[in-house]
Formats: sequence, structure tokens, C-alpha cells
Amino acid sequence: MTQITRRAALIAGASLLATPSLLRAQTAQELSFYYPIAIGGPVPRIIDGYCEAFQRETGIKVNPVYAGSYGETLTKAVTAIRGGAGPHFSVLLAAELHSLRDMDILAPIEDIDASAETAAWLGGFFPAFLANSKAEAKTWSVPFQRSTSVYYYNKDQFREVGLNPDAPPATWAQLVEAGQKLTRREGSARWGVQMATNSGTAQWTFGALANQVNHQLMNAAGTEVFFNHPRAIEAAAFWRAMAYDHRIQPQGLTDWATLAPSFLNGTASMIWNTTGNLTNIRTNARFDFGVAGLPGKDGPRTVVGGGNLYVFKNASPAERAAALRFMRFLTQPELAADWCIKTGYLAVRPDAWETENLRRYSAEFPAATVAKNQLPVAVGELSTYENQRVYKALNDNLQALLAGSKSAQQAMADAQAEADRVLRPFRRA
Repeated sequence: MTQITRRAALIAGASLLATPSLLRAQTAQELSFYYPIAIGGPVPRIIDGYCEAFQRETGIKVNPVYAGSYGETLTKAVTAIRGGAGPHFSVLLAAELHSLRDMDILAPIEDIDASAETAAWLGGFFPAFLANSKAEAKTWSVPFQRSTSVYYYNKDQFREVGLNPDAPPATWAQLVEAGQKLTRREGSARWGVQMATNSGTAQWTFGALANQVNHQLMNAAGTEVFFNHPRAIEAAAFWRAMAYDHRIQPQGLTDWATLAPSFLNGTASMIWNTTGNLTNIRTNARFDFGVAGLPGKDGPRTVVGGGNLYVFKNASPAERAAALRFMRFLTQPELAADWCIKTGYLAVRPDAWETENLRRYSAEFPAATVAKNQLPVAVGELSTYENQRVYKALNDNLQALLAGSKSAQQAMADAQAEADRVLRPFRRA
């Protein structure tokens, strides 16, 4: 474990002495923890280190199971729980809140520990990240692996075509202009911009595009979507136009997993991606790059995303309390700062940004603050009941849109019709 992790773990571990007696009295000694791997880089090694530090401080062993993508982790966790051998807690998409509650498999934090101290801890997260955590006056998950969508851009390629590397596009018009200059079809092909269109991530990209015309895709209750709204159609039409009219991004399917490699090998000048890839790109880029907030129709707007920590009802009371203790350990300011520095995911609490380590890191590498600074213009990720089925309805139609087989109006109408069918049972009169 590195020096910074040891120091963070010691500080976080010391704070556990102040945790409520309810937590300290528990006797659970081993926990199963399902964890998704959605980005490149050494994330499993980092999580392993945190689990080892927690065991040294508390005697509680946390066994992380790296279960694939967010969708794969969700499927594996639910299958295991229903089979009677599920994990005690997991990182899953924050946007799965409504669907997981409908499955009746979650243990809300207030049912584990209703102390004033735990309430104060919960109140210390950025409000934008807690938005996907609460329902019916309870907290069902805790922010951890959180991000916003940003774009990475190749400053060397900007200079090559006469663009100002210190003035990245902030509007759609500027994005198109820059993309047309950067796209190269002769010789070594290069796209001006690449955005993920594959199932599981296209809805995140589209959530940002919708926000960029001041439109949110769902209601707060997760029972209704607004895919066929004129602004949603406008966002879809712009996405299609980038591929077919302006020709600055590929037509058809672009997989999430190809974005960072395309950027690093120089075949994409700009990519829309997660802040969670920041450290990976910083480590591996062999060129000067920048990070910026996503452009919007009239100015920057983005979407939050990433995973929260959920505790499951199948865990015993002692196991739930031990899982909560580990969650508090992970989100202590020094450890949250360490996580941000090592991965690029956002430290989810303002007090983490005041630690010496993260203040120094941010001063040395200002790109680390881009995502935090755009939280005021971010909206929550698409989150509904039957979330995966609604995602599929939207993603299937977005892929048809970008394959050229549907217009924006038809794709959004078809997505709306299918989502309405899925969500109809959850609407209350």
C-alpha cells in the first residue's frame, strides 16, 4: 500500500473510534462485497488495499468480488440474493434506486443506525450525489464511485489544426466547428469526437445531451419518462447530425470500452467520458491533453453518474452494521481524497476537497476539479422503476437513430411508447 493510502487509512481508522456504540458492538467478522469494474486502470488493487486497511483497523474482513460491468454486477447480485447466497453489500449504479427498492432487497441506512451522528455523516455529501440516494424520507444508498460526464481533448491535435488548446468548445456550434477541423478522412483516419452508443451507456450520454437543451428525461418518482418531448427530440437530432450531417463522429455503434483507447492512440480528438478515467488517461497519454465540461446548446451542461454503496436485507443486523462501518471508512475525508487522486472519480464530500492531499493535487493538476466545478450544471442520471427495461427501450432506439434507420422523431416516439408500457403499473392515480 502506498504512503498516501496508509496515512489515509490511519486517519480514517482512528475516526472509527468515534462511531456509535451500536456499530462498535457488532460481532460480524466477514463480509461479501460485489464491485463493478467499469473503467481501465488499477481499481481492483486500490479497493483491495482499502479492504486490507479496514481489516487491520477493525478485524472485519471484506471480500470484494469484481463482478464485471454495472449491469453484470446487478444481475449477479440479484441472482445470488434470490438464491440465498448473495453479497452483504455492493456498489451498483445510483440510478438503480427505484428498481432495487421495488425488488425489496435493500436495507435503508436509517434502519441500520438512526443516530444523530450517522445523520450528520449522511448530510455531509454533495447534494447532487444524494439526489439518487433518497426516497420516502430514507437513505437507500451512499455515494462513492461517482462521476460526471466530461470531455477529454487532445491539445496537440487542437494546435495542429489551428484551434486554441486553452479554449475548448463550450457550445454545440463550437463543438461542430472544432470537430470538422479535427476529423481526418485521408491517410490515418481520425474522428473529431466519439461518444458511447452501446447498450448500458448510451442513456448516460443522452441524459447529458438532454440537459444541454434544459430537459430532464424522467420525473423524480421514477414513474414517467419524457423521451418524446420536443427538447428530447432536439437532443437526439443533434446527436444524429454529428454523425450524418457534420460527419464528425462515427455512424452506428461506438462501444464505451473503445473510447479511452481511441483517445490514447490518437484516432479520436475528443471523447465524452467519465471522470473515473482521468487517472488512467493522465498515466497513459503521450500527448498534451485537456479536460472540460461538456458543451451544451448555449453553454456547458452535463449529467452525474456512477455507483453508490447499497446494503442488502439478506445481511444479518450485525453484517449490516459492519457494512455501514466500512462505508463510513471509505468515505472519510482522507480516504475519499485518496480515491479521487488514484482514480479520477470525484470525492463525494466537500470536506475531502479541503484535505491537504487533495488541495495539493488539485493545485498541481487543475483538471481534477473540472467535474466538481460543473456539479451546479449537472442533472441526475436516468432513473426509473424497471430501470434496465427502460434503458433498453431508449438504447435500442438510440442505436437505430445512429445507425440511420430511424429519425429522431420516430426513435423518441418508439422509446416513449415502450417505456410507457413498462412503467404503467407503477403510476398511481
